[in-house]
Amino acid sequence: MTKLKGLLLTEGMHGMISQVEGLAKALDLDFIHEKIELNNFWKMIPPKLTPAQNFTFKNKINQNFNIVISCGRKSVIPSIYLKKIYKNKIMNIHIQDPKVSLENFDLVVIPEHDGLNGKNVLKSKGAIHYLRNDELEKNIDYLKPKINKEKIVTLVTGGPNKYYDFNEKEINRIFSKINDNFIIKGYQLIFIPSIRTPQKIIDYAKKYFDNNQIIIDKVDKKAYLSSLKLTDYIVVTCDSTSMISEAAMTGKPIYVAQMEPVRNNYRFKKFFELFKSLKIIKDLENSLEKWSYDKLNETDKISDYIKEQFKKYDFS
Repeated sequence: MTKLKGLLLTEGMHGMISQVEGLAKALDLDFIHEKIELNNFWKMIPPKLTPAQNFTFKNKINQNFNIVISCGRKSVIPSIYLKKIYKNKIMNIHIQDPKVSLENFDLVVIPEHDGLNGKNVLKSKGAIHYLRNDELEKNIDYLKPKINKEKIVTLVTGGPNKYYDFNEKEINRIFSKINDNFIIKGYQLIFIPSIRTPQKIIDYAKKYFDNNQIIIDKVDKKAYLSSLKLTDYIVVTCDSTSMISEAAMTGKPIYVAQMEPVRNNYRFKKFFELFKSLKIIKDLENSLEKWSYDKLNETDKISDYIKEQFKKYDFS
């Protein structure tokens, strides 16, 4: 049977790509990415006030797809426009709250902690993502030559956003807890930056930690996958629910390195409460515990439901 074709629409950020690509892979689609670029004026206008017309975005999209999977504010209007043009010949799925009427989409995939409801809403515990255990297994040897201790801790760092500014005091406090909880107890650190991690934090990690620690100094997917497979503990900075959700597919203890928010972080708090209730995460404090939980596999759960809906569409 010929694979269905997928069109993935995002703003190009890792968290968004991880979600749309993860769903596309779980649906077994033959997919391509399209990084959406809005025309200048429409960059400033919220989606609910933007007409669903192709003059609002720069991308030239031809119909060679069956499923549109979008994520992020910029991708909302192109998805609605394509659905309006091709109607039942395509299925359009949006991930995250689109901030417009949910009726513009066939399905909307929303994290449970967002509290959004609707007849076409599929709820996930945390963010769906692209990680699969076979990918981790395939990359396990990537960092092995650098490992010289039996116990490993991985620190996955995000970067500044509207809620957390990653100031020097907060970073110093996180690094100090990594040192006191892990390194002085015989653990080797693997430091993994993301695309949002400022260079000054990477440089500071190199200075702060001794030469026995592994400091990855650029975005390196293989290092990320290898570290998740090799590590005993995972520490993730609190700014990224996507990276915490990705880590939860390992079943390994996850500490969240909390920082003082610079604005109301209500949605983050709801996410942390949910994951604590599932016994997936604990806050990084001044002690070390061991615990286990059921590996999170929300992407497959969501995709199984979507596959059942395919028969309603004219994918000819």
